[in-house]
Amino acid sequence: MSRLTAAERDALPDSAFALPGRRYPIPDETHARDALARASEMLHRGNLTQEEYDTVVRRARAVLGEG
Repeated sequence: MSRLTAAERDALPDSAFALPGRRYPIPDETHARDALARASEMLHRGNLTQEEYDTVVRRARAVLGEG
């Protein structure tokens, strides 16, 4: 999994996150892939709603050039 330092994360604009509250950073393809994996896991655990999951998938795929 890719890591962002606190300073790097804080420097990202809100648009570099898949969900409000600066959740699921997707500034690049590596983080977008990680977001897809984590979102799937969190959906199955019940920690994300289907709507939140769909948003992460849509935004991450856009970063990956898939949608």
